[in-house]
Amino acid sequence: MTKRLGNPVLLGLAGLAGLLLLVEALPRLGLVNDAYLPPTSRIATALFDELATAEFWRAVGDTLTGWAIGLAIAVTAGVVVGIVVGAIPVLRAATASTVEFLRPIPSVALIPLAVLLYGTDLGSVLLLVVYAAFWQVLVQVLYGVADVDPVADETARSFRFGTWARVRHVLWPTALPYVFTGVRLAASVALVLAVTAELVIGAPGLGKSIAVAQSSGAVPVMYALVAVTGLLGVAINLAARVFERRTLAWHQSVRGEIPA
Repeated sequence: MTKRLGNPVLLGLAGLAGLLLLVEALPRLGLVNDAYLPPTSRIATALFDELATAEFWRAVGDTLTGWAIGLAIAVTAGVVVGIVVGAIPVLRAATASTVEFLRPIPSVALIPLAVLLYGTDLGSVLLLVVYAAFWQVLVQVLYGVADVDPVADETARSFRFGTWARVRHVLWPTALPYVFTGVRLAASVALVLAVTAELVIGAPGLGKSIAVAQSSGAVPVMYALVAVTGLLGVAINLAARVFERRTLAWHQSVRGEIPA
């Protein structure tokens, strides 16, 4: 099917080129007011101008700092809590309703609490990022632990494997693909929440720069910064997929994706 449709990378680039041409043409033809949607050429010019400023790179650094720290905390907590809760049936049953209650709460609903606790500092960004990313990892780890083959687990017990040995040799290899799925999802969600927190709260980063550009009428700069956040999201997702495939090259789910 992939061969019939052509190279997916080339198709994706063709779609992107079509979008850029459309954005260039709409304001040029007068179909859209260029005060609200500038042509692609003006957005590109604004982007190149931003790339030459220290403020832009400082904003990118602030956003990536909040994203990376928050993601690291969420992944660590999600893996530890997921393994402990998932490996103990009584504990999982006791916490199931709590997880289902807290997980759907949007992180943006915690913005007033974040501002109250941390103001516009990095702590506000981390609170929202960690809360949103934590559930992505936790749920996947719980699924991974539940997928452990009971025969393999009983075999390990019959060989007198201790708790840590069973976790290391039975539970962890089974749960690892789920963990990577959770990390990949959490990485994207963490970036969204980092930019959202900066945009709404005013914490330093790309989100704040977008808000400043919008309020000052620098529309091409605003679109350029929005494009940068999209490029960061694509880069993070691609990096997560490459790392996942290389780390799990031994796993059947990844071997099946590699063409013969």
